[in-house]
Amino acid sequence: MSSKNILENSNTTTKTFVSPEYIRNRFSTIMSDMYKNEVPLYGELLDLVHDINDNVLSESKDIEEQLANTGEITRLNMERHGAIRLGKPYELFTMRRLFKVMGMFPVGYYDLAPAGVPVHSTAFRAIENTALNQAPFRVFTSLLRLDLIDDEQLRKNVETILEKRQIFTEKALELIDKSEKEGGLNKEDAETFVQEALETFRWHDTATVDYEMYEALLNQHRLIADVVAFKGPHINHLTPRSLDIDKVQTSMEARNIPPKDNIEGPPTRKCPILLRQTSFKALTEKVTFKGDVGNEKMGEHKARFGEIEQRGVAVTQKGLDLYNELLGKTRKAIGGSPTAENADEYNQLLLENFKVFPDTYNELQAKELAYFHYFTTDKVKDISEGKTYTKADVNQLLKDGYLTIEPMVYEDFLPVSAAGIFASNLGTDDAKREYEGTSNQSLFEKDLGEPVYKLMKWYEDMQDETIQKCLAQINA
Repeated sequence: MSSKNILENSNTTTKTFVSPEYIRNRFSTIMSDMYKNEVPLYGELLDLVHDINDNVLSESKDIEEQLANTGEITRLNMERHGAIRLGKPYELFTMRRLFKVMGMFPVGYYDLAPAGVPVHSTAFRAIENTALNQAPFRVFTSLLRLDLIDDEQLRKNVETILEKRQIFTEKALELIDKSEKEGGLNKEDAETFVQEALETFRWHDTATVDYEMYEALLNQHRLIADVVAFKGPHINHLTPRSLDIDKVQTSMEARNIPPKDNIEGPPTRKCPILLRQTSFKALTEKVTFKGDVGNEKMGEHKARFGEIEQRGVAVTQKGLDLYNELLGKTRKAIGGSPTAENADEYNQLLLENFKVFPDTYNELQAKELAYFHYFTTDKVKDISEGKTYTKADVNQLLKDGYLTIEPMVYEDFLPVSAAGIFASNLGTDDAKREYEGTSNQSLFEKDLGEPVYKLMKWYEDMQDETIQKCLAQINA
C-alpha cells in the first residue's frame, strides 16, 4: 500500500501528524525486516505463502471477489500478527500506551492457564474496519501469571529479576508521552518512534540470568524461562495470512521448513470459520548466560518460530459454543491434545464431528452462527415504496434478493489454538500441565490500565453498521 494513502491524518494550526495507520504500517514493515534477518526461515515462509495466495486468487474468482467486496484484498500480503510475552504489570501497562500510538487497542481477554500455559493475554489491533484494511497488524500480548509459579522462592526470584529490567528505551517513552500530550506524532518523530520501539522486540543472545537460574525457570515451565531470562520480550513469531493453509502445511517440507504435526483450529471446510494455524518448529538458538567475566556459560534456548494462519468467518457466541463443544468432544475422544502419533486419527475425527456445523454462508447466516457484511444489490432500485424497512425485515430482504452478504473475517484469536502452537514449540511435557485457579480478567485489566474491548460486541457492532447502511439506502 502506498504510504501516501495513510500518511496525513490530523492537521492543527501548528502541527501535522501522521496517521496511526502510517505508524502501524511502518512499524510492521521494519519488524518484518528485522525478523527476516534474525530468522531466515521466516523469509522462506513468506515466499511460500505469497505463492500459494497468488495461486488461490488466480484459480478462484469467488474468493478474489469476496476479498475485494470486504476490502481485504489490498491487505492480504502485508497482513501480519506477532506475539510477545511480558513479565510484569508495568510492561503491560506501558505496552498498551505504545500500541495506542499505532492505533492499536486491546481486544478480548484470553486465559491460557487451563491449556497449560501460565499467562493471560489480549490482542492489540485496530478497531475500525477501514483501519484494519489499511494496516492489519496485530500483536497477541501475554502477561506472565506469577501466581501460577508454585515454588515460592522461585516466584520471589522472578519478581526481583523482572523488577530490575526496563524493556523500553528512554526515547520511546519520551515519544509515547509526547504523542499522548499533543495528540499524535509528526513524520520525523514517528520514524524515530518506530525505530526505538523496535528495540523492545529485538532478540538478544545474552541472558540476564546465570545458567542455574535459567534451568530453575525452565523446570518450572519453558515459557517462564523465555519471559524472565532475557532483556526483553523478543518477538517470538510473525504470522502471514494464507488462503490455503492445508497447501502450506504440505508444501513446507519441500522448502526445508519443518512443520508442526497438526493444524490448530477447525477442520478444512468449504466456508472457513474462525482461525486455523500452523507453524515451523522453534529454532534452537545459542545463548550466553550470565557469569563472571571470562567464565560465562554457553547454552541453548528454544522459543522463536514461524507461524501461518488462515482466517475464516467470525462466529457468533452461539457459533463459538458449538465450535468449542465439537473441538472438546474430539480432544476428549483421543485423550487430550493431538500428537504426531495420533494426528491422522484426530483430523479424521475432527472432520466427522464438524459435519453438524453448517458449511454454507447462507445457512450460517440463517442460523445466526456467524457474522456478515451486508450489501444492497442492483435489485434494490425496484423495491416497493411506501414501507419503512427495519432489521426485522433483513432475512426477507436477503431471500428476495435485495440484500447480499459476505463473511466478516475473524480478526482475533483462539486460546486453545494459541496454547497448542506454544506447546508444540516447547518440546516438553509443559503442554500436559494443568493449572488450578480461575481466570482473572479484572486483575489483567487493572494491570493493563483499561478494560479490553468485548470480542463479540465488536463483531455485532460491525455487522449492525453494515445493516443500518443498507436500510438507509433502501429507505431513502
